[in-house]
Amino acid sequence: MKIGIGSDSNGIAYRDDLLKFVNELGHEAEVVLLQENEDYPDVAVASGKKILNQEFDRGILICGTGIGMAIAANKVPGIRAANITDAYSAERAELSNHAQIITFGQQVLGFNLVKELVKINLGETFVDGRSTPKIERIMTYEKELKKYYG
Repeated sequence: MKIGIGSDSNGIAYRDDLLKFVNELGHEAEVVLLQENEDYPDVAVASGKKILNQEFDRGILICGTGIGMAIAANKVPGIRAANITDAYSAERAELSNHAQIITFGQQVLGFNLVKELVKINLGETFVDGRSTPKIERIMTYEKELKKYYG
């Protein structure tokens, strides 16, 4: 898989180390870099667009908590981003939600834990099943709400 890895200034150390780690896992990782010291909304939206344009299969975003990155990435129509803090969420982000982007907080999670969570998430592949209708409903709501709220 081709994985885009992005961060704001609060996640640069993890970003650079995750780039190496993801490549070691056998994926093709590339840094999503707009400019140095970019704010998380810019990085998250750029990452979401690159996924929609099929430049990346998935994304990993890092900021201080992971929350801002997830919120910003979820503003990109068609993108599902999940802030990950534990192994079960890392697994279910893909299996239940088919999230294209996972986010982490450099200031709240140790790097060894982040590596394990990335490994779990990237090891999962979404399969149509029980969760498919729920994801489709989310996408339908997204389209409906866009009509009313732009």
